Amino acid sequence: MTQIENVKDGNILGKTLYDGEGRVLLASGSMLTQPIIDKIKSLSIYTLYIEDEYSEAIIEDVIKPEIRRNAIKMVRNSFYKLSKYNSKENYTGRNLYKESEEDFKSIYYIATEIIEEILSQKNVMIGLVDIKSFDDYTYQHSVNVAVIALIIGIKLKFHKYELFDLCIGALLHDVGKMFIPNEILNKKGPLTEDEFKIMKEHTVKGYDYLKGFYEISVPARIISLQHHERLGGQGYPEGRLGDKISILSRIVAVADVYDAMTSDRVYRRAIQANEALEYIMANSGTKFDYKVVQAFSKSVIPYPEGSIVRLSNDDIAVVIKINEDLPLRPDIKIIYSEDDSRVDEVVKLIEENSIVIKCIEENVPEKNKN
Repeated sequence: MTQIENVKDGNILGKTLYDGEGRVLLASGSMLTQPIIDKIKSLSIYTLYIEDEYSEAIIEDVIKPEIRRNAIKMVRNSFYKLSKYNSKENYTGRNLYKESEEDFKSIYYIATEIIEEILSQKNVMIGLVDIKSFDDYTYQHSVNVAVIALIIGIKLKFHKYELFDLCIGALLHDVGKMFIPNEILNKKGPLTEDEFKIMKEHTVKGYDYLKGFYEISVPARIISLQHHERLGGQGYPEGRLGDKISILSRIVAVADVYDAMTSDRVYRRAIQANEALEYIMANSGTKFDYKVVQAFSKSVIPYPEGSIVRLSNDDIAVVIKINEDLPLRPDIKIIYSEDDSRVDEVVKLIEENSIVIKCIEENVPEKNKN
């Protein structure tokens, strides 16, 4: 992925951009001109997939694009009712539940579709950070968290009915945010201490709301309450410890943090996938469940095939093969080096302990490019 500031006039788009309704904004393969780049930036989209001469791998999502778009639409429709409820004094809970019933049935269908899609694949990995706009962040985030959580659940060998509870709970984990004032929810900057106290109420508000839907299981509902709890008691709303936090909530906690950290926000830019992975691994056993982190770390691909990376010796390389057991140590091909003889050399990082990947590299120096 390339930051919008590094996209140049004449670059080719590597992944289709969609709007919140699933309509194509710009198709993969389109040439980007400066006016188009400016328009994309005005939509609060700050990262793009760009084709280059080194990346031959096709960018693929974990789930089909139409399933993802339908899921985002279903979540948005369900959450919209809550926004309407939150802005009308005479809008009763009875009306809200009645109007939301059909939307939640649609979420059950889309959850089943997502689960079947992921289960149909072998060794599915988390290799694509979805491109999100700020306006649709909550809905896109909900779907991403559900997909990541399911992959972790499958790695932990959960039964299908547990995966269904996990998926429903993950899709709805942030439903309580619809009860938070918009000026706090959409604030373009860090929250004050008082504002953060109000924001933290979304866990309880979401859980209380979901209690009105008897079709949603207790394990799925609890995710909305506990997804910000942390293993050592550092989280909220109750400061629960260890196994006092449900296993489904412990899974969603990891998925939630990973997707949030790798997403652009109004008040900060996304960090790279490897940094988010390293943060989660560093907090394994203290904030995050050890077994969940182990499953997650074997499921995420911080450097997808085709990624351009800078090494600790300042060589630049393209990732050519993922090692599923050690995703931080892929096979790479050198494309730039002060030592010309190293260009085109293939290095298996799993066997080369003296070299590590420092970061994703967006700008390849002219020397050695050809």
